[in-house]
Amino acid sequence: MRSSKLNIAVWQIALTLALAGVLMPAVLVFFASINRNATLVSRNLVPPLSDWTLDNYQNLLTNTPFLSWMGNTLLVSFLSTAIALLVTTLAGYAFSRFRFYGRKNGLLVMILLQMFPAAMSMVAVFRLLTTMGLLNSLTGLALVYIGAGIPFNSWMIKGYVDSLPRELEEAATIDGATPTQTFLQIILPLMGPVLTVVAVFNFIAPYSDFIFPSVLLFDEQRYTLAVGMQGFVSGNFSTNWTLFAAASMLGSLPILVMFLGLQRFLVQGLTQGAVKG
Repeated sequence: MRSSKLNIAVWQIALTLALAGVLMPAVLVFFASINRNATLVSRNLVPPLSDWTLDNYQNLLTNTPFLSWMGNTLLVSFLSTAIALLVTTLAGYAFSRFRFYGRKNGLLVMILLQMFPAAMSMVAVFRLLTTMGLLNSLTGLALVYIGAGIPFNSWMIKGYVDSLPRELEEAATIDGATPTQTFLQIILPLMGPVLTVVAVFNFIAPYSDFIFPSVLLFDEQRYTLAVGMQGFVSGNFSTNWTLFAAASMLGSLPILVMFLGLQRFLVQGLTQGAVKG
């Protein structure tokens, strides 16, 4: 009994330390965002109450293109998520249930594509978007994220569909359902958890990425949030960490709301999507 209580106490301490390590950066950024002084680090972890102010948020919303950057980021994220869901859902289902020429090689190619970092394709992507006339375009940026996420997402959906019993489709076929009806009415509703995971991954990638937008976008009004925020701290004489902190806090809200709303689907989708190859 004593050993059991000791183990529980050790785990509680470990989890508390881990939680503190995760929350500490967010706490520091929050207090920096309400600090009257334009500094990221002060002598005290919590600045004096006299230094608390919401002027940083007001300045961010009224005197910077923050709302425009946020809108651009959400547009790219939603566009890439919607199209990626459509493409990878059909691809994952096809690879799982159908046998066709090139299936095995197609799966192998998608695995190989995951071995190369996205930065290796930077020059090719730049040239391709230039040729298509989509450079400095939010549409072109969304296409980059869609293409980059197809291999991994297709594999994840394939693994999830592999875990679904084929007897469901066989029973629907016996009842007279067409393949399209079987997919839309039987299989697709069961794919909710894995589609949630794919949606979250495809939403976060463009929302938090800095490299591709910084290379492919030139117009300040078309900047995404990460690129726009970088301007707050990159100047030699105009560094404003409190403005950057305020933008970080507001910019994190969509991701926070998404995780809180979809967390019950995430674990199920991640675990069941990896049970079979």
